[in-house]
Amino acid sequence: MTEKRILPAFLLCFFLGTFGAHRFYVGKIGTALLQIVTLGGLGIWVLIDFIMIVIGSFTDKQGNKITQWT
Repeated sequence: MTEKRILPAFLLCFFLGTFGAHRFYVGKIGTALLQIVTLGGLGIWVLIDFIMIVIGSFTDKQGNKITQWT
């Protein structure tokens, strides 16, 4: 179980997704830095992450699914 929540990850991805803010939030520092360099994979990577967050498949650094909204 993780203490991370969907709502902050969702908002960070929506507003700052190209800078990998949602990935920094869940502890995925390496891929967050890659998102900064590639501007979120030119938007494609951010879109995939956004969809995964909404459907509850996004995971934190330890691989735990983030399932609670608040």
